[in-house]
Amino acid sequence: PIIVAPSHSTSADHRDAMPVTKQQKGKKQKRVFTRFSIDCSIPVGDNVLELIKLEKYFHDRIKVNGKTHNLTDNVRINREKNKITVTAALPFAKRYLKYLTKRFLKANKLREWLRVIATGPQTYELRYFNISEDQEAGDEETEE
Repeated sequence: PIIVAPSHSTSADHRDAMPVTKQQKGKKQKRVFTRFSIDCSIPVGDNVLELIKLEKYFHDRIKVNGKTHNLTDNVRINREKNKITVTAALPFAKRYLKYLTKRFLKANKLREWLRVIATGPQTYELRYFNISEDQEAGDEETEE
């Protein structure tokens, strides 16, 4: 019988033992796309908001690497019926879309009537404020 003594190797020896092949060096990382959507069906259905203007606002205002008008193929903006979808290959914050949407509403004097609500992990929706509840509360105060 052959007896083999255990070898005491360090972790550096293990790194050297596994050479990197050409396939491992040449592997391309998959581009991870994040997709966010803003559902504008309620205000568009009431002809309060024009989706084309919101899409153009995003094209003009979204910053990539600190510069506007720098979207290239890293950030894509699509309009589908009553939805705007922003697909980004870069790290992109959903909160940034909410910020830009609120600025658009403020610039078009719609901020008093519409609000931006997160309906899912990657979606926002534009809804009207519930004014009827505020009026009912105001009516109760005046009756007293």
